[in-house]
Amino acid sequence: MNISAQITAAQPALKSVTFVEEVGALAAIRNAGCAAVIWNRAPLSQMRAWLDTLEPSQLPQTRQILQPDRVADVVTQVCDSCGTPVGIERQALIRDVASLAQNFATLMGVSSLRLRLDVVTTNACRKFHIDAVTARLVCTYRGQSTQFGEADRGHDSDEILSTPPTCPLVLRGTKWPSDIPTRLRHRSPPIEGTGETRLVLVLDPIYDLAEEI
Repeated sequence: MNISAQITAAQPALKSVTFVEEVGALAAIRNAGCAAVIWNRAPLSQMRAWLDTLEPSQLPQTRQILQPDRVADVVTQVCDSCGTPVGIERQALIRDVASLAQNFATLMGVSSLRLRLDVVTTNACRKFHIDAVTARLVCTYRGQSTQFGEADRGHDSDEILSTPPTCPLVLRGTKWPSDIPTRLRHRSPPIEGTGETRLVLVLDPIYDLAEEI
């Protein structure tokens, strides 16, 4: 199996994956034939280096349904409870999560989101799949990023590609009112036994709060 470390805007590998240069352009996910959009922003190198110094127990971890304007306060509270050190890097992380939440909610036309900050040390979601959502935003702040490739259902991709570090990825899910079925599958990189710890943000749109209770 041919494994590529990551793809870049200068060397796009799949026609179904679109690179954009600003957060507002994530709306390209609505374009015909587009299965995923990557915001090709500058790597958050200083934040990433700081996160790499923290113990896994100090990384913020939570799963909540909330409105975008509450995200900054909630993530701050989670950081406090996890003992995430106070400083400019922590504030940058909180601001980035809140900004991505607001922009994704606007993109999807919703007033509430399911927010997950996952601290991953195992082979979570190791099989290639499509999520049972309309669309999902994923951003990896620490560790290896989301892997993806094109394959038919029940099969792995012949070529596995990785999202560039700290670049937000928006993926269509099985509930997307698709123009054509997508062959794009993704997974979390297998890291069990390596000692690696990942910090991953996942955002899902909530269309009916009553269904979530």
